Amino acid sequence: MWKKLKYSLDNITPARAIITFYFIAVTVSVLLLRIPAVHKEGVEVSLLDTIFTAISSVSVTGLSVLNIADTYSTFGIFVLMFVFQFGGIGVMSLGTFFYLILGKKIGLRGRQLIMIDHNQPNLAGLVSLIREIIKIILLIEFVGAVILGLHFLHYYPNPADAFLHGLFASISATTNAGLDITGASLKPYANDYFVQLITVILITLGAIGFPVLIEFKNYLFRKESIQLPFRFSLFTKITTITFAALLFFGTLIIIILEFNHYFKDMVWHKAFFYAFFQSASTRSGGLSTMDISDFSEPTLLMVSLLMFIGASPSSVGGGIRTTTLALIILFLFHFARGKRNIKIFKREIHEDDITKALAVTILAVIICFSAVLLLVITEDHSLLSIIFEVSSAFGTTGLSMGITPDLSTFGKWVIMILMFIGRIGLVSFLLLLRGKEQDVNYHYPKERIIIG
Repeated sequence: MWKKLKYSLDNITPARAIITFYFIAVTVSVLLLRIPAVHKEGVEVSLLDTIFTAISSVSVTGLSVLNIADTYSTFGIFVLMFVFQFGGIGVMSLGTFFYLILGKKIGLRGRQLIMIDHNQPNLAGLVSLIREIIKIILLIEFVGAVILGLHFLHYYPNPADAFLHGLFASISATTNAGLDITGASLKPYANDYFVQLITVILITLGAIGFPVLIEFKNYLFRKESIQLPFRFSLFTKITTITFAALLFFGTLIIIILEFNHYFKDMVWHKAFFYAFFQSASTRSGGLSTMDISDFSEPTLLMVSLLMFIGASPSSVGGGIRTTTLALIILFLFHFARGKRNIKIFKREIHEDDITKALAVTILAVIICFSAVLLLVITEDHSLLSIIFEVSSAFGTTGLSMGITPDLSTFGKWVIMILMFIGRIGLVSFLLLLRGKEQDVNYHYPKERIIIG
């Protein structure tokens, strides 16, 4: 049986293998979450809700049909944190890490799977990339857990509870899982700007992209003896600028739209942190310091758009990704100016990357529109709340206007599929749909089509 399974995995495309491994991760997570000791005494969870929680955890989305604090025991909370690591760091990354611990070599097939899972353009340096990712993420989670755990001693009289909340909050924020064990997300810390700032930093470090973190680490710890100046890659420059611009734009637009609504008569620093935290959370964090449905409709639509964009490639987040948005904007700008080639930072963007960005955006719109249409037909909720839920699931964010537990069985499956697609990424999804590339030895005469 195992030989047949290995043969099947060796002979399918890397994209299909990645999806298969994530299915296996979800299955293992479901089995773990069905262990009786995972739940609090007297609590029963249906199989459908377990599957939903498993997919939400593996996809590090954070949408939940259950109250985590009231449902899961301390053992169950540790199981959830274990599952977050599979989803956040990536199935292939953790698999590679265990292989390296056992002293086994990573072959060409394994490197191809890592390349697809992390949206890398080539096979060079992939094993080193995985080592760096594991080290950096675990270090970030550890430091975050210690800082938050010590701070939570002011909230919890028992140090064990304080550090358990600190560990869970750190892992949940870093992996952008969006789940909580407070029973109210970060609302208990709505006036604690220190907790909010640390959480935003952790969310950002998880969502900005592993290659960016590695480059910044290399920059900070570079050797002075090297004569050549350190040069950040074009990917890091575009990602960092786009990520920062979205954070700034999100904060500003929320403040403007809510100035005479939710923030009316509110002191400026409290309004700023509400807007700042919610803007950062739309990157895929999924945590909130308020009831998100209290925002006005224009703000909720803007938040939906930010969740649809999501985090950066090769990160813990979903969505169309920040670089996709950046390339679309650059393409439109250069096209409007009559330029065929896109040049930025003394580099030229590859045409294949522009084509991929357009394909990803179009496919994302089709998928999300189809999901909204299906849920409008089957669910008894407002159009805005459905658009918000779909954007949150696709962007693996986890924010909700409160309709998740009330979805029908069909509605839950639609959201689960969106979360799964959001986690594996649209590039992997496109590779799944695409056939083998074939060299064409002939061409037909070209003919122009009227556009616009």
